[in-house]
Parts: sequence; C-alpha cells; structure tokens
Amino acid sequence: MTSPVTLLKAWNLHAKKKFGQNFLKDPSTTEMIVDRSGLSKDDAVLEIGAGFGALTIPAARAAKKVYAVEKDRELIQILSAELLAQHIDNVTVLEADILKLDLLALANQEGCKLWVMGNLPYNISSQIIVKLIRFRHAVRRAVVMLQKELAQRISASPGGKDYGRLTAMTAYCGDVHSIAQISAAQFYPKPKVDSTVLTIDFLEPRYPAVDESHLFKVIKAAFGQRRKTLRNALAGSELHLDSAALGVLNQAGIDPGRRAETLAIEEFVRLSNLMIACGIFFPGEEASPL
Repeated sequence: MTSPVTLLKAWNLHAKKKFGQNFLKDPSTTEMIVDRSGLSKDDAVLEIGAGFGALTIPAARAAKKVYAVEKDRELIQILSAELLAQHIDNVTVLEADILKLDLLALANQEGCKLWVMGNLPYNISSQIIVKLIRFRHAVRRAVVMLQKELAQRISASPGGKDYGRLTAMTAYCGDVHSIAQISAAQFYPKPKVDSTVLTIDFLEPRYPAVDESHLFKVIKAAFGQRRKTLRNALAGSELHLDSAALGVLNQAGIDPGRRAETLAIEEFVRLSNLMIACGIFFPGEEASPL
C-alpha cells in the first residue's frame, strides 16, 4: 500500500472535505480490521469509499469478490493502478454514489447477501446506516468505520443521551459490536476525533412491526423533539395527535410523560402496531401505505 500522502502529492491532489475524505495511513490497521471482520473466501464485499485501496486490497485477498465504490473520479485511476500493482484481479471499481446504488440488484447479481465494508464519509455516515437498514435483506454484515461519537450513539442502550433515532432503528434489526478503536493520528488528513469500527449483523426482528415504514416514522417523530415528553413530541409531530388519539400511549402501556430515549425498541414496535390497529396513520399512509 502506497502512502496516501505520497499519492496525493504525486497526482497533485488534495483530500476533499465535500466527500469527507480521511485516508488511513497504516496498512496494518486495515489488515487488522479485515482479520477481525470474519470475512471469508465465500463472501462478496461492497466497499464504500474505496479511496486509494487501503481496505480494498486486504478485503480482496480475503474475499471472493469486492465491489469498490468510489464517488471521486480523480481517485479511481489511482485506485485501479494500485490494484494492478498489487496483482489484485477480483475487484470491480464502481464510480457511484452509495446513496443511489441499488444494493439489492448487486446482491442478486452475486447470488448472495453482501458484506458491506468501509471507512464511511463522516458527512453521510448516518444516511448510509439508514440505507443499510432499509436494504438489509441484501446485506449479511456491515463492517463500518465511524466517528467515535456516532458509533457510541448506534450502540447505546435506552436511557442515555446517546440513545436516539439511529440507535432504535439499528436495534430493530441489527446486532451491533465494536471490534476496533482507531486513533485520529492514523488518518491523513487527521480528523478532530477518533474512530470506531462496528460490525452490524442484520437479523430478523425479534419484535416485528406490522409496517416498518410506519415504525420508523414513529421513531423519527418521537425523537424529533427529544427534550419533550412523548405526549408533546407526538402531538407536535406531523401526526398532530389530539388528546383522544394520544390515549394510544396508555393502551400500549407507555407513560405519556416519558421521553423517547427511555423506550426500548419493543416498546416502539408495540406503539406503532397499536397505532395502525387504531387507524392512526401519518399523512398519505392510508391512501398509499409503504
């Protein structure tokens, strides 16, 4: 692996803030991540933000196939040259925006669920996690490097300040574990915070929702004004629940005076399912349910 500093200078390039680019400098770090990920020769990998190939190369050596997604066109030629120099021939480089990529089509093409790996761009990390949740039937495991604070939020337990919308959505269908802590000093340019590598195994929900789209909207509404009680947060959401409709909280066995961060995922599911049973929908849902 050629140093990212060397490559940037050689090609007269600079890391782009708009793409959230921070490149890992030490190849032993990416090798450690792949070793701890559980990746095998039977697996097909979708890598998000391949950059100069720091993770691409060890992942390709461990897996059957790697689809290396890179949005920055200027990096793709360099990435291809690095792969060639390392005699890597099982990588397909895709110039694409991960938020627009059809994960299901790619999984169908491979005939198996994908492993998703990547040092996620900090500016769209949350959006990527939400996409993986929504397309989880195409993903077996995600091994993602995130800013430490976001990783703490995703893996938080109910009741604390870190517990939020993304935590609840991930808990609905994912089993989260931390496998590595990465110092900010290992990146170029050096970010302001350290990073954490999480594995997310996507599973069948223990508490299935009647309508997952409705559930995720309930979670979003509850955390939309997280300092308020559930009663006030839901009343002030796009649902505009009146006092009669808010009785659904009591029916679900949930104190209306609680705040969203105190609810476990099974309580959110129970609330969403009961709202549907009582005919409480978000605008547009009745006419065109998702």
